[in-house]
Amino acid sequence: MSENPTATGDGEVAWIAVGGIHLLNGTAPPREREPVALVRIPAVETVRPSNTVVVHWDRVGRCEALAPATGRTARLTGAALFPDAVACPDLAALAADSASALVPLAYVSGSPEAGYHVYTQVRFLAEDACFVRVTPEPVGAGPVDALGWLAPGLDAHAEHALFLNNHQRYYRKCFPGQELEYKYTLAPAPDIWALTVELNRRIQAGGLPGFVPEYRDEFQAWDYANHLFEVTGPEAERGYVSFIPTTDGKQLMKRKWYAEDSFSRREEHTYGLTVEPAGYGQYIRSELGVEIRPLPPFRRVRYDVNFESVRTGHVYGIFFDHCSLYGARDVVLSQCELEYLRTRSPLEPDEAAALEEIETLAQWLEGYLTEHGLPAERSFYSKRTFLQDAVAARPELAGLAERC
Repeated sequence: MSENPTATGDGEVAWIAVGGIHLLNGTAPPREREPVALVRIPAVETVRPSNTVVVHWDRVGRCEALAPATGRTARLTGAALFPDAVACPDLAALAADSASALVPLAYVSGSPEAGYHVYTQVRFLAEDACFVRVTPEPVGAGPVDALGWLAPGLDAHAEHALFLNNHQRYYRKCFPGQELEYKYTLAPAPDIWALTVELNRRIQAGGLPGFVPEYRDEFQAWDYANHLFEVTGPEAERGYVSFIPTTDGKQLMKRKWYAEDSFSRREEHTYGLTVEPAGYGQYIRSELGVEIRPLPPFRRVRYDVNFESVRTGHVYGIFFDHCSLYGARDVVLSQCELEYLRTRSPLEPDEAAALEEIETLAQWLEGYLTEHGLPAERSFYSKRTFLQDAVAARPELAGLAERC
């Protein structure tokens, strides 16, 4: 981060810049005198600068809109700004453009003396819009309606357009090729649905200071089969390879390298494989050139709550899962996991901040687990180790493993 974040105060304001969608998606060149409207709203950041800002239109209340080019103004309410994700007539009149072509371009926050941070729009819906900061330092000092910040903001968006305009791709990864997570083994197995629903509700209500639900992707449910093979050699290749069948008849192959369970592990994912289950073992031996031991396949039911840091844009997940062996459903592993997932920012990600945030989140999560009478010890206990222990305790379970 280039600046020390500061808390915002009561009464601080920001602006929503409204203009033609072509200024973001590049489908038409900018006009010589591009009409833009500014809507003055209460600031929604909890710290400045933030990374991610979500504006809920119905929470804006009464606001004033201004056309810098003409000085015309209009008084509006936030809930009426974008009915059905189309600019209302009064806003379209200010921007002198077709209502259907107008979108929130940016959230602008700062001061005439220091300049402004520009948060460019990455998703826009009738209910709300999500903005991500693209300015490492404030730009365009002077009156906000002089629009000195507009060209630098649009230039920054254009520089990262392919990254920002596709809502599935405005992520980066700290620690590429690594998995960073804390695990907590929950015994006896709890009701993971109830735990997840309450956790999600608590985060939605602001119970995790400095973090907000990941925009439009805060809750996920998974239920899938997993065929896992322990990699026993060579020594440098130890870990496991697993196959997860997908609904298109193909498989996701996950490979992890580690000798002992730990916080950080090397990992690699390969998507779209077409391997018959009976051939998993042969595929690993021939394509990866490693020695393996098949372990019993299991079913994994998992519920994820995803959230992001408003300061850094780092996205994390807390997962509750329940694993049971096919053919021996009484053999169960239930865990909670906290994992770094990705970073929602075109700016250089801050790895040190991610490690600090993981520690803060782990302490918060451990308080949540303790509150519910659950173990809060960081065990790092892996699925591979669970399967190994299950077979050691009950050798007959080895017969459930794939004989490949």
